[in-house]
Amino acid sequence: MSHETSKKLFDEASKHIPGGVNSPVRAYKSVNSTPPFIVRAKGAHVYDADGNSYLDYVGTWGPAILGHAPSEILNVLNQTMKNGLSFGAPTPKEIELAKLVKQALPSIDLVRFVSSGTEATMSAIRVARGYTGRSKVIKFDGCYHGHADYLLVKAGSGAITCGVPDSQGVPESFTEHTLIAKFNDLESVKEIIETHVDDVACVIVEPIIGNMGCIPPQPSFLRGLRKLCTKHKVVLIFDEVMTGFRVAFGGAQSVYDIKPDMTCLGKIIGGGLPVGAYGGKKEIMETVAPLGPVYQAGTLSGNPLAMAVGLKTLELLNQKGVYQDLEQKGKLLEKGLIDAAKKAKTPLCLNRVGSMFSFYFADHKVTDADGARAADKKKFIKLFHFFLENNINIAPSPFEAGFISLAHTMDDIERTVHVFAGALKKI
Repeated sequence: MSHETSKKLFDEASKHIPGGVNSPVRAYKSVNSTPPFIVRAKGAHVYDADGNSYLDYVGTWGPAILGHAPSEILNVLNQTMKNGLSFGAPTPKEIELAKLVKQALPSIDLVRFVSSGTEATMSAIRVARGYTGRSKVIKFDGCYHGHADYLLVKAGSGAITCGVPDSQGVPESFTEHTLIAKFNDLESVKEIIETHVDDVACVIVEPIIGNMGCIPPQPSFLRGLRKLCTKHKVVLIFDEVMTGFRVAFGGAQSVYDIKPDMTCLGKIIGGGLPVGAYGGKKEIMETVAPLGPVYQAGTLSGNPLAMAVGLKTLELLNQKGVYQDLEQKGKLLEKGLIDAAKKAKTPLCLNRVGSMFSFYFADHKVTDADGARAADKKKFIKLFHFFLENNINIAPSPFEAGFISLAHTMDDIERTVHVFAGALKKI
């Protein structure tokens, strides 16, 4: 399989773009390689500049739940763009999309659209701080909430230690109010809240971690978070940028029957175009300008193209049988990979919720970031390259989730299992 054109493009890009890419993981450094440059995508496949076709489980990191470039979405986009690309003004479609989001997630009374997941989480935390009059934010080791300065924090030496910046260019003073807890460890959250009892504004969590691979919550974890936050009048924020409309039409909060105070959304509600949203209880959201004193704005917020495409995407997902279809494919992939690993006597932990999954070469259950980091990364890298050479595209990192789309067929899943079984004989 030739990658010469992509390698030349990467060399050229590196002269003009930092690292040759516009988002770090795309550089393929974590798998000791250079990336294929994608020129086209359709259905369950992406195509690179060398003419190679790949069965795709990246799905543009989640949004392509319908598959790439579905005709229904392209038709809506073509019709909408004839009337203009951006108005910087209210449009009817944003009302329709807001209504559908509220219908899907009853925890949301009011919703504000923005242009990215980072904007959504950043804004939600600002609102939580404004609403409570408190400063501190609790996040979890392994959860990613965008690249706002105070959220680029790792755990440091202990659960109640104030965060140390995870990126140069972020002053420590920016993260002094960010506190790190351990996912699936309710006691770590309780200890932090009790230590800072009058100053914790919010707890923000990916209800299913998607940025250390896919790590589901333990049965009592989210319910315990809900009780703790209610008891101490702390705003509970679910970051469902990745899980919203992915694991179920009502997101992870419907899967686990937990009602957060605020929710952040993105990816799928843009149908592939840049979009984000945050929403929640009426009394909290009424603090947002122009109703209240918490300011947030954006020229491209509610962009007419994103609103129209997002609305059509959700309408298609709201049809009978959609999530049952995704679940069936997910089960087939899960069983196939686990059976292949058992046959090859290779330690494997496979985590899956609906059409979102990841696998770790580990002999332990992966329930938090430490467990994910302890998995065999070298084996993952070998598998990644075996997959790529066999025309299967997975994320170039052991710490990213994979995604199944409606465009994947049962034959696609079975082929993936077959290639995986072949890889285990060689890695």
